[in-house]
Amino acid sequence: MITYKDAGVDIDYEDKIIKALVSQIKFKRNDIKPALSMHYAGAVEFLNYYLVLTTDGVGSKMIVAEMANKFDTVPIDMIAMNVNDAICIGAEPIALVDYLAVGHITEEIAKQIGEGLNRGAEEANINIVGGETATLPDMVKGIDLAGTALAIVEKDKIITGEKVREGDVIIGLRSSGIHSNGLTLARKIFFDIHKMDINDKLSYGKSIKEELLTPTRIYVKPVLEMIKKVEVKGLAHITGGTFRKLRRLNKNVIYHIDNFPEPLPIFKEIQRLGNVPLEEMFKTFNMGIGFCVITSEENGEEIIKIANKYGIDAYKIGKVVSNLDNIEKGKAVIDYKGERIIL
Repeated sequence: MITYKDAGVDIDYEDKIIKALVSQIKFKRNDIKPALSMHYAGAVEFLNYYLVLTTDGVGSKMIVAEMANKFDTVPIDMIAMNVNDAICIGAEPIALVDYLAVGHITEEIAKQIGEGLNRGAEEANINIVGGETATLPDMVKGIDLAGTALAIVEKDKIITGEKVREGDVIIGLRSSGIHSNGLTLARKIFFDIHKMDINDKLSYGKSIKEELLTPTRIYVKPVLEMIKKVEVKGLAHITGGTFRKLRRLNKNVIYHIDNFPEPLPIFKEIQRLGNVPLEEMFKTFNMGIGFCVITSEENGEEIIKIANKYGIDAYKIGKVVSNLDNIEKGKAVIDYKGERIIL
């Protein structure tokens, strides 16, 4: 039996680190008003809009890319991690700058990264307006890729989750796979414990390389259409910490997920090979749901219809409730196959 912490990632400790860091950032310009604190994205006022900024990287998925010598999909992950966060407050991503730090890089690898950046930009409908490449042989042994995205939203259209109410439904949008979180645990199980090769086939026919390098799904186009057509009350990108992300929305309710669809095969394989407890799986991986949309009951089917239009399976996975067995408000609760997981 192995956990994410055993693999080297302690999510609870990371929360403490973030709090320690943020506690020391106190300076604020008086002429620029921040709109949000500790949400998916930072926002500042600009005329009738909020300018929205997100920043993120590829993480240890880049190690898998290096193992496979395949770098054309991880840039899509980087863009996805940024733009999917931006749309969580109703903002439309418009531009991105990237940061590439390397110990050494070949022209062929640079070309693959460029190809991936172009594909991700097209999928997210954004312009890549600049970036920085740093050669740091004494600091970086491999390659690291990160980026910062700019998005905009009209002030009266920002979505914070404060309108989420009891009775609203939680619509889950299918992920494309493991996305960009939990790779440290997956690598530990496949390569350290079972000594598998990156090209080895999994029990259902796909290779480890194929599964782990499937890029994070970009939800920009369907989610922006949902926002335009119906009232969307809350949005959550399911990344590190998984469904705890729902806690960033209205903290006066409970997010009860009791109709979770069958997890994708990659997660079943990880759980089986690593003997990973179900609770640990739901704390570490998206389990097949990469994004959540919260809306009123009457709008649920329209949200599913729009997702399907873009080739994304979507499900009503739960409801917002005000009380649930004396569980503290603000929590996400998953009831799955007789087991209750409180996040």
